[in-house]
Amino acid sequence: MNQQRLGLSGRIAAYFSESKLTPLFVLASIMLGVFAVATLPREEEPQIKVPMIDIFVQAPGMSPKEVEERVTTPMEKLLWEIPGVEYIYSTSSEGMAMAVVRYFVGTDEETAVIRTYSKLYMHLDKIPPGVSMPLVKPRSIDDVPILALTFWGEGYDHYRLRRIASEVEREIKTIDNVSETTIIGGLRRQIKVLLDPQKLSAYHIDPMVVIKALTQSNNEMLAGHFAQSNYEFRLKVGKFIEDAEDAKRIVVGVFNGRPVYLGDIASVSDGPEEPSDYVFFAAGKGWWKREHRGDSQFELVSHFTPRPGELYPAVTITVAKRKGANAIVVANQVLEKVELLKGRIIPKDVNVTVTRNYGETAREKNNELLFHMALAVISVTLLIAFALGIRESGVVLIAIP
Repeated sequence: MNQQRLGLSGRIAAYFSESKLTPLFVLASIMLGVFAVATLPREEEPQIKVPMIDIFVQAPGMSPKEVEERVTTPMEKLLWEIPGVEYIYSTSSEGMAMAVVRYFVGTDEETAVIRTYSKLYMHLDKIPPGVSMPLVKPRSIDDVPILALTFWGEGYDHYRLRRIASEVEREIKTIDNVSETTIIGGLRRQIKVLLDPQKLSAYHIDPMVVIKALTQSNNEMLAGHFAQSNYEFRLKVGKFIEDAEDAKRIVVGVFNGRPVYLGDIASVSDGPEEPSDYVFFAAGKGWWKREHRGDSQFELVSHFTPRPGELYPAVTITVAKRKGANAIVVANQVLEKVELLKGRIIPKDVNVTVTRNYGETAREKNNELLFHMALAVISVTLLIAFALGIRESGVVLIAIP
């Protein structure tokens, strides 16, 4: 009779209170909770959908006012027609227009990209003469780097550090769940060609002819293949320019029946590019405070203590992770990889300082969150034990987590 007067929830509770499977269900729930906590991706940045799309348009020869009137304003009007757009930020500069389209929070990223592409490419006929096709680059919260490694060392300049960082970047890209890597600072290798106006005039050669010859010579393509004796041979024509000597031997014209080489009309050098920015490393007061407290999380490979107030040429590699990947795992994999490169690609006298590690900060925040959750559960359990009893507090201790 009592069982018939119970409602649905009462009958379910009565069944599980007498069932021998109840302890197994409780144990399975606890194990699932532990598994979820262990496998939950640790993130420094919130995983929210806020699609942002950068649009670049080149307009050579136009002033900022012309760019605004002929490119930026018409492009903004088109972009505002797209459903889901919340803000549009635009910039007009000498020969270039840039617009940043931000969609409402929660908009699907792929949908936002498709809408933007469709709207722009449906109106290509409205592009003014001399203006380039729009370059569309989507951005997301996952593009924020989770790790930054700064290379510096006494006796190393920006050019040498850049070449070392380029080799390290190639190795980092082979790691799973590494998305985008960027090298900040340093000087790239560059073959410089400085044309001599007097020699150009003497050999009757136009600078545009030289540019065309360099473009055609810096090329390699498959010319064909043939089989012989059970082997297949592939024929290639052309060769990429490898150094200054290769560039000097390029034929750029003919004068009086004799070939004119690039080295005859120009000075060619192989070395660093002209600097457009500088990156330096200097140790602040926190460096020596770190030394006193034994905190070594910022230093990966160190063989030299920086002098106070002195600047050292530096190059930084930033690493972003793929969407949904665990920031802690990816950061640790990158650090382990760089540690293995010590002595092979990274010289022993080059220091590698971790100037950003969102994996470490994500771990700290995650541990702090779990600690406060455990503290709250224990506090509620003690309160229930004091007010209702030990048995009731045990139920709360198991049910809340």
